[in-house]
Amino acid sequence: MDKSQKLLRLAKLRQERAYDGYNPIGFYEDGFYECDYVSPYSKSAHNVNAEVFIILQDWSSHDNMHGKCEETNRLGYTPEVKTNKKLINLLSEYFNLELKHTYATNLFPFIKMGDMSANIPIKDMRKSAEQFTLPMIDIIKPKISIALGRKTFDALSDACKDKQESSSDSFMYKNTKIFHQPHPAARISNAEKEKRWAEMREYLANCR
Repeated sequence: MDKSQKLLRLAKLRQERAYDGYNPIGFYEDGFYECDYVSPYSKSAHNVNAEVFIILQDWSSHDNMHGKCEETNRLGYTPEVKTNKKLINLLSEYFNLELKHTYATNLFPFIKMGDMSANIPIKDMRKSAEQFTLPMIDIIKPKISIALGRKTFDALSDACKDKQESSSDSFMYKNTKIFHQPHPAARISNAEKEKRWAEMREYLANCR
């Protein structure tokens, strides 16, 4: 079984049943947004041999899932959303990469109730990290993984039973170094952003 087949198996697992209190992606608009990825975000970022693996928190929320947007469905993300614009710019600036050169997903693959600011309990994040995200890292074997947002990183760290070289902002999982980075839309100084992303760039360069 090759990498794409293994990833498809995880996507089918996600399609089978949502966690209690959440809806599956296919629940909305007669399955318009359903796809054969763990997250629709991977439609634009599904390089199975990527060196850089990107993990956002969650894809959408119940209040945002009504109505059909052809562009969002085609790309797997909404281009005008600030998070997506900044992420694309950061990848270009620090790694000279486009989304298509990476593999990107959402740690939590189901649809939460409420709006995009609605909370997902950390126990549910840990469960999805263990069931979906860490197995995806096992399949893709990237050199680095970028966990966007503190909660995303903490859920991964908590779910990882055999992490090494662990700190508050990074740890080794097998042959992949997982870095915490603030959410792309978070307010941090340019100096702090430069320091954090330059550290990842240097680490990746040293891996080659």
